[in-house]
Amino acid sequence: MIKPVGSDELKPLFLYDSEQHQQVAKEAKNLSSVIISSQAASNAVMMGGGYFTPLTGFMNVADALGVCENMRMTDGSFFPVPVMCLLENVDAILGSRRIALRDPNVDGNPVLAVMEVRAIEKVTDEQMSLMTQKVYRTIDPEHPGVKTFNSQGRFAVSGPIQVLNFSYFQSDFPDTFRTAVEIRNEIAEHGWQRVVAFQTRNPMHLAHEELCHMAMQRLNCDGLVIHMLLGKLKSGDIPAPVRDAAIRKMVEKYFKPNSVMVTGYGFDMLYAGPREAVLHAYFRQNMGATHFIVGRDHAGVGDYYGAFDAQTVFDEEVPSGVLEIEIFKADHTAYSKKLGKVVMMCEAPDHQKSDFVLLSGTKVREMLGQGIAPPPEFSRPEVAQILMDYYQTIK
Repeated sequence: MIKPVGSDELKPLFLYDSEQHQQVAKEAKNLSSVIISSQAASNAVMMGGGYFTPLTGFMNVADALGVCENMRMTDGSFFPVPVMCLLENVDAILGSRRIALRDPNVDGNPVLAVMEVRAIEKVTDEQMSLMTQKVYRTIDPEHPGVKTFNSQGRFAVSGPIQVLNFSYFQSDFPDTFRTAVEIRNEIAEHGWQRVVAFQTRNPMHLAHEELCHMAMQRLNCDGLVIHMLLGKLKSGDIPAPVRDAAIRKMVEKYFKPNSVMVTGYGFDMLYAGPREAVLHAYFRQNMGATHFIVGRDHAGVGDYYGAFDAQTVFDEEVPSGVLEIEIFKADHTAYSKKLGKVVMMCEAPDHQKSDFVLLSGTKVREMLGQGIAPPPEFSRPEVAQILMDYYQTIK
């Protein structure tokens, strides 16, 4: 099986040893504590599950700046985005060697992790601006990722962490949330050698489904892992339980039995386009995938990124040799009226735009909200029904 990034084995930060877990949980009750941001909490969940191997905790400012500048920490380790614990106020933890990090997303703010504090640093406006520009390619406060990153505070608290739970993800999505450890184990149980991963924060329409079939066939893969984001999205995006139901129905009806794993991960969307595509490839390698589909405007939002920036970043910015996972670069896929099937648009040079069935997201949402199913060339009827049922509830 493919090795994790920069390591021979996964290094999950969740305390799997029950005795150690109990001991640290007991210790946490008497520690100084702070409620962290949702983004920091989701980073802790990802580190807990082994997705961010070999990180041991939250980055200090020097490491975060290095990652933003050239995807390298000060020790030379590769990572594509800063993983920081940014706070507005640190009065409650000043002078503390170990602190409890409390979950902002669960009632009562239970302790999510315990941190060994190595540094508390003030991040300057210039440093925040630099990091924002490098990661998001913009400092526009209207960009949802920029807005979230810059609203967390200016004190960076760094150090190794020990994770005690997986926030709300394990309880809210028991059938879908999986750690990188669990996905690796399941891939091994299936005996899959070549595995392609598909990232989604949306329900999968016919074009997405066919893209996955296409990738599996062309790459000669044994299995597909549909890996959906379960964390916070921007307003207007379809909630995770609805996406989950729609995707499972599609897999049940239109994929071979035992060829697909439907899973999810606990992370808040960054909308960082190219940099987030690299992060997505990074943790897909850690969960055991050998290939990863990167499509048009992957992880993008609005008009902030070029259509294929998330593909060229792997050739132009990612340091050579740091990733073993292979990128399946996909163009926009759509149903061809001429050919009677879904194709990559770049592979149909004799087509005009009118030869494809193309519907905007806005148009599809309008149709679903009115109880009108999109054409079968766009969406499977079973999937459309689940989405129509959802839109009827939010009228």
